[in-house]
Amino acid sequence: MRRREFITLIGGATAWPIAVRAQQSALPVVGFLNSRSPGEAATDTAGFRQGLAEAGYLENQNVAIEYRWAEGRYERLPALAADLVERRVAVIAALGGSVSALAVKAVTKTVPLVFISGVDPVKLGLVASFAKPGGNATGVNVLMPAIESKRLGLLREMVPAAAAIAYIVNPTFPEADTEVTDVQGAARSIGCALQILQAGTESEINLAFETIAQLKPNGLLVGADPFFLSQRERIVALAARQMVPAIYEARTYAAAGGLMSYGPDLADVYRQVGVYTGRILKGAKPADLPVIQPTSFELVINLKTAKALGLTVPPMLLGRADEVIE
Repeated sequence: MRRREFITLIGGATAWPIAVRAQQSALPVVGFLNSRSPGEAATDTAGFRQGLAEAGYLENQNVAIEYRWAEGRYERLPALAADLVERRVAVIAALGGSVSALAVKAVTKTVPLVFISGVDPVKLGLVASFAKPGGNATGVNVLMPAIESKRLGLLREMVPAAAAIAYIVNPTFPEADTEVTDVQGAARSIGCALQILQAGTESEINLAFETIAQLKPNGLLVGADPFFLSQRERIVALAARQMVPAIYEARTYAAAGGLMSYGPDLADVYRQVGVYTGRILKGAKPADLPVIQPTSFELVINLKTAKALGLTVPPMLLGRADEVIE
């Protein structure tokens, strides 16, 4: 090989990674902020990427994603949100409850924001209205307070004689107060005593179940909360240990051995956020994208767990189930 050819070859090999890096840096960047953890949220995150793909964006091909995870530590969210804003991302997808969206809204009024909120985003100040959000934010509202009340009713159907039901909530979650108010009203309407327990850390979850062991309620409602979702295997195991029938917010609880779950398909909710994120990358303004509400909810019943608890699932309830795990 001639010396000149050798130098040209080496120069090309050196320049190639630089060219690749330059190409990657030219891609639009999406900020992905989540209060949960990457491992346990993998299926839902895949739904987000699917939504982006439906909008025409594939990660590392024509879009880059900057991931930030709070790992269930809500106090980390403000710094993570500020970091994404400083990196001048094109749009931020704030997932894992309204706590993530509020952290972003506190640090920017200009960077486009697509959120998931369990309670009314108008009351939270995220948008001006559902139809015309205004400002820099839009997203998906998953109606959690109403769903929590529905879950209480489903649990009562599973355990008709239940006179007292424990309800675990996370006091650090912004949506908790609204959810508690709705569930208290629902409990009164069906003549059921509600025993409210608070847990915002792993140790407090353990303490809550120690209290459940003392109170011996007839059932357990676990609040819709991203932190609880990230701790689902611990919670399901503790409920099994106390032999308490429990209902949860997402299918992944039932898949982990929980008795039953009722709520929207979270992977599909994340997909909808991905679609909106892609539309904004194409030039749409959040102010012009109406806040979406899910139209379908899934009831999942784990028959193996019901048998372990000595429960016979009422035929009418079983007939309404979207999925039965045997």
